[in-house]
Amino acid sequence: MLIGIDVGGTTTDAVIVNGNKVVKTAYVPTDHDNLLKCLLEALDQLVRGVDTGKIERVVLSTTLITNMIAEGKTDPVALVLIPGPGTNPRDYALGESIILDGAIDFRGKEIDRLREPRIKEAASSIEAQGFSRVAVVGKFCQRNHAHELKVGEILASALPGAKIELGHKVSGQLNFPRRAATTMLTAATQDRYEQFAKDVAAALKERKISAPVYILKADGGTLPLEKSVQMPVETIFSGPAASIMGVLALTDPGQTSVIVDIGGTTTDLALILSGKPLLSSKGARVGSLLTHVRAFAVKSVAIGGDSAVSVSSSCLAVGPHRDGSPLCMGGNGPTPTDALRVLGLSKIGDADKAEKAMQIVAKGLGCTSREAAQKVVDAVVDKIVFEVNEMFREWEQEPAYRIWEIMKRELLSAQSVVGVGGGA
Repeated sequence: MLIGIDVGGTTTDAVIVNGNKVVKTAYVPTDHDNLLKCLLEALDQLVRGVDTGKIERVVLSTTLITNMIAEGKTDPVALVLIPGPGTNPRDYALGESIILDGAIDFRGKEIDRLREPRIKEAASSIEAQGFSRVAVVGKFCQRNHAHELKVGEILASALPGAKIELGHKVSGQLNFPRRAATTMLTAATQDRYEQFAKDVAAALKERKISAPVYILKADGGTLPLEKSVQMPVETIFSGPAASIMGVLALTDPGQTSVIVDIGGTTTDLALILSGKPLLSSKGARVGSLLTHVRAFAVKSVAIGGDSAVSVSSSCLAVGPHRDGSPLCMGGNGPTPTDALRVLGLSKIGDADKAEKAMQIVAKGLGCTSREAAQKVVDAVVDKIVFEVNEMFREWEQEPAYRIWEIMKRELLSAQSVVGVGGGA
């Protein structure tokens, strides 16, 4: 028997599969301040009356990293770059960074030495700004680690207690800006992800489940949980990856489908083109950052069933942040879920509280609560449709590298739209 667990932004879902049959399911609300409690509750429901000794494998998928980045809740990181000659690193759209002298060429040969006083100045600047996490990335340092190792050593000595991530340990691929972005995101998410992994291990141990534990990666593969702590960004879009694998198994072979996975915090979009999931050509795009994470081509949009709805100067805004549960489910403010309830499109939550939520929106827009609810749903749908069209446009503009690709190139349109998730 296999256990699958998805720790989502809104609910934690669990399932036992035996062969090709779902034996049992469970789900509980996700408490971000106590993930262990959520896992224990879901597992308690799931394994009650089940011989846990028969569990052969546990696979997890989670939107933890995706949500952290989408909501701007990652830890602050000081980015230290050793770019050498060439493009100005200020053009990389990586935010503020500290630039050091020194250079390694494409063969891995040192062509300009490091200046130790400048590294110590950088350490003083990092300390003054209060950073406790540092990402150090040098161009071509995956071919010669010397500069990154030296800078890391000096910074570690000058900044006791700081966590320092080195680019060559995160990615060995070429493309300096992508490696810098991947290293920075690894440093920004590692602490919270490590705590999540510990919570998972503790929950399974308490349930006497000793089977190996894996986390689903962004490309549909898996990674042992203990190894994933070293590379948390590999798990970005693992929730959507699970959805893609599921949709792929359930749709007709050769079909072109759009997957719309609507969670509480984000809507994740993906394409299956002629029966094959579309992979990012070079790596996952995380917000405005391009990374080295091998992934399905997933676009994560900061809008979901729990997105906060607000009105300012008669203008409606949905998301990108989430202020908790929908008002109809005991939350404090209006959300798209409340709008769906008022329109009779769902039966989730308390109808009176949903009405109250839409009355708040209606007051700012000068309309009825039902009209306000329709405007909220329309805003969500318009945003998703726009992003789906953008995905097709971006795919069509991907360069073709082989004669076969040029000859076979065609415009594809979706034969089906597959909704996944509570808000779908």
